[in-house]
Amino acid sequence: MPNPTVKPSEDLLGRMLASRQISSMDAEALKQARVPQENEEQVLRWLASEYGLSFVNLEQSNPDRELLSLFPARILLKEELLPLQRVNGHVEIATSRLFATQGLDSLKTLTGLNLLPVLAGSEAIQREIKKRLGVGADTIGTLDEEKGLEVLDENAENTNLDEGAEDEASIIRFVNQVLKDAIELRASDIHLEPFEDEFRIRYRIDGELQDVPVPAQLKRFQPAIVSRIKILSHLNIAEKRLPQDGRIKVRIDEAEVDIRVSIIPMLHGEAVVMRLLRQNSTLRGLGQIGMAAREYDHFKQVLGLPHGIILVTGPTGSGKTSTLYTALNEINDSVRKIITVEDPVEYQLKGVNQIQVNEKSGLTFARGLRSILRHDPDVILIGEIRDRETAQIAVQASLTGHLVFSTLHTNDAPGALTRLVDMGVEPYLVASSLEAVLAQRLVRVLCPACKQKDDSITATQFKTRLGMDPVRVLYKSVGCRDCRQTGFHGRHAIFEWMDTDENIRQLILKSASTDQIRAAARQAGMRTLAEDGWRLVAEGITTVEEVLSVTTAKEVERSTPGAGEQTPASIAVAR
Repeated sequence: MPNPTVKPSEDLLGRMLASRQISSMDAEALKQARVPQENEEQVLRWLASEYGLSFVNLEQSNPDRELLSLFPARILLKEELLPLQRVNGHVEIATSRLFATQGLDSLKTLTGLNLLPVLAGSEAIQREIKKRLGVGADTIGTLDEEKGLEVLDENAENTNLDEGAEDEASIIRFVNQVLKDAIELRASDIHLEPFEDEFRIRYRIDGELQDVPVPAQLKRFQPAIVSRIKILSHLNIAEKRLPQDGRIKVRIDEAEVDIRVSIIPMLHGEAVVMRLLRQNSTLRGLGQIGMAAREYDHFKQVLGLPHGIILVTGPTGSGKTSTLYTALNEINDSVRKIITVEDPVEYQLKGVNQIQVNEKSGLTFARGLRSILRHDPDVILIGEIRDRETAQIAVQASLTGHLVFSTLHTNDAPGALTRLVDMGVEPYLVASSLEAVLAQRLVRVLCPACKQKDDSITATQFKTRLGMDPVRVLYKSVGCRDCRQTGFHGRHAIFEWMDTDENIRQLILKSASTDQIRAAARQAGMRTLAEDGWRLVAEGITTVEEVLSVTTAKEVERSTPGAGEQTPASIAVAR
């Protein structure tokens, strides 16, 4: 526990002394000279001026890749050293540890080159080394040098990792590094993809796939890496011709992460996709999920109902389960019994009885639902309505006095009603049991560190088209170090709320089309997903392009008044 009486600058000096970035003499000199010590960079700049060295900004430098290949990756990573360029017969090496010379001495001995240290921030050096060498470069470099390692052919009957303890440990370290890196970067999925001449790794961050730099020789160890993941997932390492699904559970910094593993044979080997589900994620309150006032008020009202079905719709990965758990958390108290049936259990809520679906053992959504109705629940959460049987049981549960929450895969809220009828549920049962439908999508949030005011003609046209105040500021994405040059950091939901009032119930009984139901819902005040998206654009949370990327052209047309004018879609295309 840090001592609150210690000043931040003194705490910084203590850390730098411990890592041998500075000497005790320099620490005293810094105090005497009253050099600002709010961050590491200011101290390193002072050291550079005192010792006649250069301080470099690594974001503006471009290290020589050929020069980088002359040095062992494991030493560069361990000692935090980054070769930059050749200058007058010397090789400039960026370091933050001026007085820890063992790393430089090792490199001099191994390469015979004349090395000249220059100073740079520790975090910047670590980031650039990972970018240039790739994730797990030290581990793969060690494997490449170990003569005893044998990677069997992809078509061989099995891959044996037990031939050498050191080889096995190296593969374990590499897989662990990939998992840790993905969790720290807030990735939702890890993709390991085999191609003819490379083994590509990508992370899905904020809904977008991003390439991960990896060592060039990673392809050689592809079968061993996949086998390690199979072992962790309790899968058959000898089976290489059929798809397999498994699960890994890891703990990092006291947080548990459940990893769903899918392995499918491809043309050049087995591809792996791992979905990361954070078990201890903190749920926000209903008021913090970013709903507009109308949607929030209606949602609060239906949470107080004694029975009925509330559906949340949207594609995979649109945040449906998070919204439902936020709702459950809102009504979770000692007087209600709440039971959930899920696949998988993504959040663990205290006081909520949760059932994990297990298809292999026969515990399906339908079978679990039939059983929990005998456990006297007040509220039921069904992870997803996938088939007719589950839909019918959910409807019967709502009609017998239970409040039922579930998800459904439809493009918008009105489509959920016709989807239930298409599944085989009688229209009169849908009309009498369904209380409300919430459709949602996720849009990326502009990075607060680098977003800039958008003064373009396109932005002006967009404000005019939607009738916004001309002085309102719209923003555009730029990209910086904090957001990995994407211009976005995090995601925000947009919502479409539809109540099933008497008019809509009559349309359901008449088997009306989705368009007719949508028109009635719009007349009753429903706002489309695109309309809610324009609200976030106006608030400077996201961009026009982001909203267009998750909504359909019809939604955009319905959300913009007037006819024969430019729509936001055409404006974005022109941009």
